[in-house]
Amino acid sequence: MLVSFLGTAGIALPYPVLSPLFLDPAYANELTSYLGLPPKILLGILLALYPLGLIIGSSVIGALSDVYGRKPVLIITLLGAIAGYGLTGFAAGIESYPLFALARFLVGICEGNIAVSRAIALELHPEINRTRAISLLYAVNYAGWLIGPLAGGYLMVLGVANVFYIAAGVTLLATVVVQFAIAAPSHAPEENSLWGAMKRENSLGLLRVQAMRPLLIYHFLFTLGLNAFYEFYPLWLVERFQYNSIQIGWGTVAITGAMIVSSVYAVTTAENRFGPMGTVRRASLVLAGILLLLPLATENTLYPTFLACGATVALANGVFPAYMANRFEEHGLGRVQGLLTTNFCVANVIAALFGSVIALAGVGWALTTGGVLMLLASLWLWNWREPDTAAV
Repeated sequence: MLVSFLGTAGIALPYPVLSPLFLDPAYANELTSYLGLPPKILLGILLALYPLGLIIGSSVIGALSDVYGRKPVLIITLLGAIAGYGLTGFAAGIESYPLFALARFLVGICEGNIAVSRAIALELHPEINRTRAISLLYAVNYAGWLIGPLAGGYLMVLGVANVFYIAAGVTLLATVVVQFAIAAPSHAPEENSLWGAMKRENSLGLLRVQAMRPLLIYHFLFTLGLNAFYEFYPLWLVERFQYNSIQIGWGTVAITGAMIVSSVYAVTTAENRFGPMGTVRRASLVLAGILLLLPLATENTLYPTFLACGATVALANGVFPAYMANRFEEHGLGRVQGLLTTNFCVANVIAALFGSVIALAGVGWALTTGGVLMLLASLWLWNWREPDTAAV
C-alpha cells in the first residue's frame, strides 16, 4: 500500500502542471509552441504518449513478475521511472518538446508496474479478502492522486522542471521501500530467456480466452469513458471556470477524497448486497449519468458532482479487478491485472487523441463523449450473462 501510494503520488504530481503549461500564455515558450501546432494538440499528444508507454509496459511487466518475482521487476521498473522523470525535467528546462515527449513515454513504460502491486495485494488471499485487498490498494492509489496533484499545483511556483525532479525523488523513496519491505522471490524463474518469457507470458495472450472477451469489451468501453473524464476535466476547469493549477488540484482532492472513503467503507458493503457484477452494473449506470450531466455543472454544483463521481468510480474499480482475479486466477494474477492495465491504457491513448480533437470544439463535448461511452459500457454489461450462474 505504501509503495502504491508513493508511486501514484509521483505519477500524479505533474498532472495539474500540464494543462496550465500549455494553455496559460504566461508559460508560452518553445516547448508549448512546437512546430506551430495548437497547444491543445500538443497537450493531447503528451497525454497519449504516457498511456501508450503504459500499454507496452503493462502488457509484459505484470506477466514477467509472475515468472521472475515481484521484487526484482518492481526495482528495475522504478529505477527506469526515476530516470524518465529526471529526463522530463531536463527537457522542460531546455524547452525541448520531442525530448519531453520521449521522456513521458519512457515513464509510461516503467509505470506498467501498477499490475505488480495489484498482484501482490491479490496474493494476500485468504488472509485478506481479494475485494477488500483491491479496494484498500485503490484507496491508497486515490490518496496518491489526491496528494500528488495538490502538491504539483503548489510546487509549480518552483518551476515546471522542478516538479518532475521532485516526482523522481518521490519515486526513489518508493524504490527504497520496495528494497527493504518486500520479500525476494523464493525460487528461480523457470524461463531463463527474458525475451522468451515476454513472448510466452505477456498479458495480450489472454485475449485468446473466450470467456474473458465480453468482460474486456465492457472494461474497454468503461475505461474509454472514464479516461475522457480523467484527461479533460482539468482542461474543462481551465476553459469553463478559468481555474489555475492550485484550483485544479483542489478539484482533484474532492474526486479522490470521495474515492478513498468509498473504497474503504462502501465497496465491500455494496458487493455483499448486490454481488460483484450487480455492483459494477449499477455503478457504471450511475457514473454514465453523472458524466453526461457534468458539462452543465455550475461552480455551485461542481464539487457535489465531483464527489458523486469519485464515489461511484471507486465502487466499479474496487470490485471488477477482484472479480477478474477470482474467475481467471489460473492464468496468473500478474497477467490478468496486466491485461486490465493494458486495456485501460489503450483506452487512455484513444481518449487523449480523439478527445483533444473533439475539445477543439469545446472541452465540454469531450466530457459528454465520455458519458456516452460509459452508458454504452453499462448497457453492454446489463445484457451480459455469466455462463455458469444467473446474472446478479
